[in-house]
Amino acid sequence: MAAASEPVDSGAFWGPVRPEPPPTRFHRVHGANIRVDPSGTRATRVESFAHGVCFSREPLAPGQVFLVEIEEKELGWCGHLRLGLTALDPASLAAVPEFSLPDLVNLGHTWVFAITRHHNRVPREDSQEAVAEAAAPSRPPALVVEPYLCIEQFRIPRDRLVGRSRPGLYSHLLDQLYELNVLPPTARRSRLGVLFCPRPDGTADMHIVINGEDMGPSARGLPAAQPLYAVVDVFASTKSVRLVQLEYGLPSLQTLCRLVIQRSLVHRLAIDGLHLPKELKDFCKYE
Repeated sequence: MAAASEPVDSGAFWGPVRPEPPPTRFHRVHGANIRVDPSGTRATRVESFAHGVCFSREPLAPGQVFLVEIEEKELGWCGHLRLGLTALDPASLAAVPEFSLPDLVNLGHTWVFAITRHHNRVPREDSQEAVAEAAAPSRPPALVVEPYLCIEQFRIPRDRLVGRSRPGLYSHLLDQLYELNVLPPTARRSRLGVLFCPRPDGTADMHIVINGEDMGPSARGLPAAQPLYAVVDVFASTKSVRLVQLEYGLPSLQTLCRLVIQRSLVHRLAIDGLHLPKELKDFCKYE
């Protein structure tokens, strides 16, 4: 995987030669317990803990992230959201399986990753790199992170990939945790995405992104030449998710203004004291 400090091929950028992909939407085909809102951007499981499989409306483009934010949780169930890709056309399914794991995967040409509270990162295959990484002294994460997430040949603006908790009574004490992005992967407002990266041999790697961090290639050998649809299983304790649209080119002026405001404040609650419209304050604190 390309490091953030390494040069990335210009083909990784979205622009006039490589137009940005269309907005993501959920497919009309989904599990029996799923209700998709009229905009096609929110999926809610209305009963039970299963029959919550959803798909992207269109196949993903290489490097395009199908990103969801967890909106609602439901107590009493064991298990969390599941993400992946499938080369199966959802419209061709006789019936949507009850579970993505193992039912949908057993149909073939499907790769699904179960999100857990911990241990979502895929170990590196290079044992020497893994040993060196383990032996290196631990360093606290930097407050200011790289603006782009680099995954193989793609550069993706990191800002919207990161889920942010709502400020509360003790936010001024916990704000460093907020800036360091320690939202648990399965928490409300966590953002999780899936994408694929083609390789020179005609295959592709599937990557899972959790709150702006790449978990590594969770599956290899996907057929890059075939249409690949995103799979989101709104399973068990995850009750509702909404799609988040990304900016693949240069960040918008709105995003840049928010970053300037955020970096000039001690903590998020200080935003309330600024002479700004409420909509802009909320955007700076929550989005």
